[in-house]
Parts: sequence; C-alpha cells; structure tokens
Amino acid sequence: MNFFESQAAARRSSTRLVVLFALAVLGIVLAVDLAVAVFVGTAPGVLAFATVATLAVIGLGSLFRIASLGSGGERVAQQLGGVPVPEDTRDLNLRRLLNVVEEIAIASGVPVPKVYVLEHEAGINAFAAGYTTSDAVVAVTRGALERLNRDELQGVIAHEFSHILNGDMRLNIRLIGVLFGIMMISIIGRKVLIHGRFAVGRRGSGVAAVMVAALVAMVIGSIGLFFGRMIKAGVSRSRERLADASAVQFTRQTAGLAGALKKIGGLQDGSRLAARGEAEEVSHMLFGDGIGLSGMFATHPPLLERIQALEPGFRADQLEGLSQQWMAAPPNGLEEDVRMGFAPHAPLPVAGSEQTLVPEQVADQVAHPDADDYLQADAIVSAMPEPLHDLARQRDSVVPLLLALLMDERETVASKQFHEVAARLGRVVAERARHIHHTQMPGLHPMLRLPLASMAFPVLRLRPRPELDNFLDAANAMIYADGEVSLFEYCLARLLTVQVRESLDPARYVRMGRRKPQSVRREFATLLAVVAHAGHADEAEARRAYNAGLNRVLQRDHLPYMPPAGGVTALDEVWEPLDTLDPLAKQVLVEAITEAVGHDGRVSVAEAELLRTICGVLHCPLPPMLAQPAAGT
Repeated sequence: MNFFESQAAARRSSTRLVVLFALAVLGIVLAVDLAVAVFVGTAPGVLAFATVATLAVIGLGSLFRIASLGSGGERVAQQLGGVPVPEDTRDLNLRRLLNVVEEIAIASGVPVPKVYVLEHEAGINAFAAGYTTSDAVVAVTRGALERLNRDELQGVIAHEFSHILNGDMRLNIRLIGVLFGIMMISIIGRKVLIHGRFAVGRRGSGVAAVMVAALVAMVIGSIGLFFGRMIKAGVSRSRERLADASAVQFTRQTAGLAGALKKIGGLQDGSRLAARGEAEEVSHMLFGDGIGLSGMFATHPPLLERIQALEPGFRADQLEGLSQQWMAAPPNGLEEDVRMGFAPHAPLPVAGSEQTLVPEQVADQVAHPDADDYLQADAIVSAMPEPLHDLARQRDSVVPLLLALLMDERETVASKQFHEVAARLGRVVAERARHIHHTQMPGLHPMLRLPLASMAFPVLRLRPRPELDNFLDAANAMIYADGEVSLFEYCLARLLTVQVRESLDPARYVRMGRRKPQSVRREFATLLAVVAHAGHADEAEARRAYNAGLNRVLQRDHLPYMPPAGGVTALDEVWEPLDTLDPLAKQVLVEAITEAVGHDGRVSVAEAELLRTICGVLHCPLPPMLAQPAAGT
C-alpha cells in the first residue's frame, strides 16, 4: 500500500468511524430513553426531551473536545505531561533523539516535527499527534530514551513517522474528540457521584435521587465506553501492523524495531503509562499498549505476534529469558550505542550531476521512505555546515537564516530584498540575513537547501504569531523584488507559507481531498505549463514535455500549451484546488509532474529539488533520493 492508497484508506476509516459513532449514539439514546421510561414514565414529551438532551450532551461534548484540540499535536503531548525538548539540549539521550527525528524527517521529505519527552514515564512508549505534517509532534517517554539503543529508537521513530505520513494522525486526533462525546454521560455521572456522595443523608431524598440518576448515567455510559474501545480497537490494530511494516521497510532492518518490542515485553514497566486516565483517551495513538487492554478491546496486536512478524523464529520462552536477564542488569541505550558503533555516511551526489527518473517509481516513493533514504538523510545532516546547523537551532537566527535562502545572487536585486526585509522586520534582521547569505550560502549544495529549512522549522514555530506573519510577508516580498520570480524561490516561499500557516492554525487547514482530475483541468494545465517552461529552454521541447505530462492526467483532453503570461505567479491560483484532489488523483499528478520535469531524459539535482518542493506544497512529501530506473531497463 503506497501513500496515496493509505490516504484513501484513512478516508474510508473516517467514514467507518462516522457509522460506528452513529451506532454508539443510537445505543446511548435508546438506553437513556429506557431509563427515563422506567423511572419517570413513557409520556412522549418526556421521552422526546430525553432524546434531545442526550444528543445535545454528546454533540456538545464532541465539539468541545475537538475545539480544545484545535491547536494540534502539542495539546495532546502537553495533556500527557510532555515537555518540549530544547534544540540546544546537552542531555545525551535527548540529543540522540533529536538527531534521529531530524534524519527521519529529512528522509521522509517533511518538516522536522516538534519533539516532546514524557519525563515521568518509565515505560517504553511513543506517539505522533497532529492534523498535518506542519503541526506534527513526536513524543517519547523517558523510559524509551534510557532503555533503547539508537537502532531501536530509530525503529520506534520510523514507526511513528509512518503514522504521520499515512494520515493516521488526523484520524487519531479526531477520534479523541468523537469518543469524548459518547463518553460524556458517563463522565457527568462519575463527577456527580464523586462530588455528591458526602451530601447523601444530609439533604434528603432529592440528593439521593440525583445520586441514583448519576449511578444510572454511569451504567448507561458503559455503553459509550464499550463502543469507544471497540472503535479504537477496530481503527488502530490494522494501522499499527502497517506502521510496523513501514518502519522495517524504511530502516531495512528488523533488529531495531524487534529489539524495542522485546524490551517492552521483557522489562517490568513494559509500555504502560502512569497517567492512566489520559492514556485511556490516547491509547489508540501509542506505539505500545499503554493501559493493558486485551482481546476485542486491544488497540495493538499481541506483542509476541508483532515480534514474530519481524523475527518468525522468536519464542515466548526467549522473551522470558530476556526478562530474567534484564531484571539483573537493566539495559542502557547509550552504553549499547557505544558497543555497536555507527554506520558510515553515504556521499551526496555531485551538485551538477544529472539522473533519469521513472514517474511511477517516484510516485511510489511519496511518503514512503526506504533505507537508502535514511542513509541519504544521514549524509545530508553530516554534510550540513555546522554553522548553518547551529543557526537553525537558535530562536534569534532562524528567521534571518531562512530569508538568506531566498536572497538573490545579483547585488542589485539583493539590495531591493534587503530593503523589503528591513521595512517589515527591521534593519537588524535584514543585516543578519545579508551577512548569512554572503558568508554561509556560497557553495551550499542544492540538496541542502530544503533540509536546512526543515531543520529550522521547529524553532521557527516558536516565534510570536505577529512576527511569523511579518516573516511570511517579507519572504514573499523578497521573491517579487525584481519582478522575475524563479520557480524554485517561489515554491520555497510557498512551502514555508503553507507550513507556517498550518502550524499556527492546524485544524483550519486540514483537508481530506475528494476532487477528481476533470474538475481541475485548467489548474493541471497551468502547473504543467509552468514546470515545462521552467525546465526547458527550447519552446518546442517545453511543449513536448507539457504534452507528455498532460497525457498522464487528462488523456482525452486537448489543452494547448500556453505558458502563463504571469509566469510562475500564475501558480497562486492552482495550489488550493490541486491540494484538494482525491489521494489517488494526486498520485497521477505526481507522475505527470515527474514526466514533465524529466521528459528530456535529464534531471539535475536542482530540478529534483524543485520536484520535491512542489510535492511538499501539495502535501505529497518526497524522500531525498529519487527512484531511478533499475540497471538494464
């Protein structure tokens, strides 16, 4: 199952969730009506009022919880007691965690997510939360940091990135809101019982009646609990199996993920969370079972089954042996890293080199990183100049750094850009951006530009909202400074705009596309025309590239090649319609863009980065190493 199929499956899961939610609501309403009929009577008006009141409680409860999660993944992490990991941390465990997350994000082609640690949790667990890749949060327990070696931590984080890439995060966070609604009656009953039990016997039969009603609400609420756990189990188990398989395909080794699962099974704390009440609500999002449910309510496949899927010959008695061994000497992840050593870095391709691409293979790569992509990401992080990496980690330098990426090589244009930045963010920021551009950007490998922006993104998100708005305004003013906007600088500015806006208001910008290619014919044609024109100096060759791309999308349409008069700025009108395409239609779009970019049989590193940028704007993240034809084909 590739990214586009996974997105379509997630949408079907959302539909199934709505159906199950409706059945749960129906069951609760019938139970309330039955209780009212027994204790109050069967008058139609009374039953109608009970039905409306029950629906109102459930609906308002769901809306309230969904609204409370509108800020995205950070709210979920904070609810569980998570604290953000500082970018400049000197804690070796946290530094290792940030490095692993950074490398996997670059390998996946998504912004580096914000990282949280659950400091008071000794069990081995983790989760990813958020509406989009731009507001995603990865949280890891302190137990996972201390007990897992780098390979095992890599396997766990790769598992969580599968949830980020396959659309599971959005489904999971909505599931929290939906389930809160069907649990509302039980929650109300429990609160009344807790706060009213001391009043019984002192205030007469009225209080007693209320307590009886609260007890009945608790009983009825068990219906919501039953359906809630059934829904979570039904949605979660298959997605967990897929995430395990994706993590193995990504890292191309089973030992890391299997080792993490063995430590969960062999250590006393396992994957349980101490904050049980909060863990119940997010149990379907966790890497391992956080509350100890089993059977039909289990949100995860059995632990031994997950290990045996990775190591078929593994037996239960071996797990018991590991448990005995670790009771005597608990594992220490950092010490295991020292004994294991580290893998060598792969080289980056030469900046001026070219390659050939196969559109279908590139589309299969979207949000589907492989082991080679992780090695490439490791090489990118290693090749990143340390001064630039340091600038990306600092709050006061991240804005000038990103603006320096957009600064033009021509001094006359750079001077105009300087004044545009100074007018919006102040002369100090403009001076620093110009200094970084002159001292750090010359000779920067094209493959390092997008990863650098990705590394800077977690720190950029920490800036005040008004400053972020001014930053986006300044970035867009820079690309229009000379009236000649290149496709790369336009797309990079657009990508930053999309990511910042989504991180500020994730619930507003989340989309589940349903459009078909025929409804966005003009937008398809505009994007392909701009890409073909930018990648081919000869107009006849550009027309052939355009037609080749168009034939992959709209074979029966004959839309003539017409480079937009406004050049690259014509893309302002195409992003939103194209981003709301059905997932499988997006797959065809990626193939069409790849066909147009590589129609002349040569794709430079810069063109490959352009392709990756366009895909990022359309929420189809590409790994750093693009698939090429196999030898002999």
